[in-house]
Amino acid sequence: MASEQVKSVIDGGAEESSEEGYHRGLGNRQIQMIAIGGAIGTGLFLGAGKAISKAGPSLILAYAVVGIIIFLIMRALGELLMYRPVSGSFSEYAREFLGPFFGYVTGWTYWLFWVVTGITEVTAAASYVQYWWPGVPQWTSALVFTVALYFVNLISVKLFGELEFWFSMVKVTAIIGMILIGIGVLTLGFSKAGDTASISHLWNDGGFFPKGIGGTLMTLQIVMFAFLAVELVGVTAGESKDPKTVLPKAINTVPWRIGLFYVGALVIIMALVPWTEFQPGVSPFVAAFAKVGLPLGAGIVNFVVLSAALSSCNSGMYSTGRMLRDLALNGQGPKAFTKLTRNGTPLLGTTVSGAFMLVGVWINYQWPSNAFNYVVSFATISGMWAWIMILCSHLRYRRAVRLGRLPASDFRMPGSPWTSWIALAFIGLVVVEMGIDKDARVSLYCAPVWAVIMIVSYFGIRARRPEVFAKKDVAVERQAERVKA
Repeated sequence: MASEQVKSVIDGGAEESSEEGYHRGLGNRQIQMIAIGGAIGTGLFLGAGKAISKAGPSLILAYAVVGIIIFLIMRALGELLMYRPVSGSFSEYAREFLGPFFGYVTGWTYWLFWVVTGITEVTAAASYVQYWWPGVPQWTSALVFTVALYFVNLISVKLFGELEFWFSMVKVTAIIGMILIGIGVLTLGFSKAGDTASISHLWNDGGFFPKGIGGTLMTLQIVMFAFLAVELVGVTAGESKDPKTVLPKAINTVPWRIGLFYVGALVIIMALVPWTEFQPGVSPFVAAFAKVGLPLGAGIVNFVVLSAALSSCNSGMYSTGRMLRDLALNGQGPKAFTKLTRNGTPLLGTTVSGAFMLVGVWINYQWPSNAFNYVVSFATISGMWAWIMILCSHLRYRRAVRLGRLPASDFRMPGSPWTSWIALAFIGLVVVEMGIDKDARVSLYCAPVWAVIMIVSYFGIRARRPEVFAKKDVAVERQAERVKA
């Protein structure tokens, strides 16, 4: 990015600015909680109901295995971030290590992912409102939430980080509280479920694999969706006060986050209530507390999961505006997206993204009962593209390091390159399973359509402006900048 561009987009603000023109307003505690909160959303609170009905207690193992793969992906991203922390994140890395075409596709696909995810989260939030007010149309709630979150994203990044901090704090506190209450029921026997709750529920009702290994494998795409957004911490790199210190800490918390919030929580709720009593489309957390005779607890949990969905949608609006601006700065999107407000927020990009998210209102109006399942599948395939690009970029980066073209990162991925190949193979397995699952197959129908749009638009732009997609040697550019400075 040229210095003239940086100068033109800064229009005030007391905070330190990054090289992309953003304000470095996100501190350590905010980044940590954004990283934690990004992994706690609809996939856990709502999607787990469907997954439990398909796999039973073996879903716990599925979450643990996928969690290991997610950690490998995040360590690969962390190594790239320590090499060059930029707001464009994996789009920038794909552009540098895989070529301009992959950077272009990654940027627009990640933008699409968060638009679709925003629709998913608003859909989930609207369904949670039905718990208290079943007479309120689902599309009405979706419209109100979408508009409200759009205006929230017009604030400064510092205030955005503060709001996300407290959103995540609510989710974390609630899950820990649920786990402690569940342990109390299991050990002390209080509530009407005290006599029936038992850890043996994990193997007594048809065994640990009641639907067989095949049933467990078929839940992997649901589990993968639950972890989508953990990579959001990479998008915050351009607005972190101390990315070299903060980001590794956030990434290294992934194992215990998964162990506590996913594996631990699922063990507790399936010990409280037999897995056969959970139903698709109903939050297993809400259902568990209702079954043990704590209706107030179920209402509290429903409020928490509503907050979780809105928090995730809020993060989606944050990231889509940044991704559109990164594309525009590289000449791969409308130039108008490059402008920032005085508070350092990409107003136009956020506005356009919010407008697209309004499609979710129409989906909720047309198919209120199936809206969540429709958008989950497409969000999963588009989100996994970002993970594939992270891993492929990481492999190319490590090759450049071995050849002495680039400096080594001080936050290396363990076991690389083999661990990168293992993670890529696992993602390939999930894609194959999505083709087998009739509910998830719709995303594979949509993917070729999106691919055609990307290919046609890429060659169309390249024909008019070939310089936009010229291969750049970032190492040479950075050396030239240091000499010039």
